[in-house]
Amino acid sequence: MNRGRFARRTVQHITSGQSDTRLDQVVMEEPLEIRLVFPGTAPLSIAVTMRTPGNDFELAAGFLFTEGIIPTPDMIRSITYCRDPQRDRQQQYNIVNVDLQPGVRLDLEPLQRNFYTSSSCGICGKASMEAIRVKGVKPVKEGMTVDPRVIAGLGETLRQEQKVFDKTGGLHAAGWFDSKGNLMALREDVGRHNAVDKLLGFTFLEKKIPLSDSILMVSGRTSFEILQKAAVAGIPVVTAVSAPSSLACETAESFGITLIGFARGNRFNIYTGKQRIRDRQ
Repeated sequence: MNRGRFARRTVQHITSGQSDTRLDQVVMEEPLEIRLVFPGTAPLSIAVTMRTPGNDFELAAGFLFTEGIIPTPDMIRSITYCRDPQRDRQQQYNIVNVDLQPGVRLDLEPLQRNFYTSSSCGICGKASMEAIRVKGVKPVKEGMTVDPRVIAGLGETLRQEQKVFDKTGGLHAAGWFDSKGNLMALREDVGRHNAVDKLLGFTFLEKKIPLSDSILMVSGRTSFEILQKAAVAGIPVVTAVSAPSSLACETAESFGITLIGFARGNRFNIYTGKQRIRDRQ
């Protein structure tokens, strides 16, 4: 179910010192609680994230996958909204239950990191590249190369497909492209890491992981969390409109990911993995 992704607000619009009243549209931001349900037990709360409503089941699946909690979609029996009649009906759509198949056993040790995510910071607490390795994540496969003209066109394609951004101007996007620059899927959210989780949750539930011949394009900057998620999904090239952080660069280098920043038109910076970007002849 996709609920409203924007709300209307009355604003004072100022132009050259002159004021008038008009309606504006702002992006919705609401909490989403993600819960695991083992057969015959009460739901176990895993995380709370501030997100834009929509694609909530993909968000839950993507979060659980990229955090190494649920490695395969076959472990999931169903994903539903909360059905507790004692809760406010509106709040039922801010809680997602991920029901597991009978007999599934999970390593819940990562939960000891006390997950709490927000739209701005991602997972709170100092994460490390070693924590990713402990989960069994290996460097991504070599072999894929990309024409620089493909990179040059990703940002414009991403922007053209941001439907909710057109209404609000307040959403990030994550796009899955093939090596030729064809857009395979796109997701939007108020948080960059949520947009990536929605996108990877879609590919995870569709059993398309690993994305070994793919490019991840994100609006804004790239952080450690985004490179962590790309490594888990086996994505060899990550591109962004803005700059990467130092830890994003280190993570990309450690896991063999090509990391590109400031991809705007025919300009971009290659921070790691330049061997995947072909030289123009």
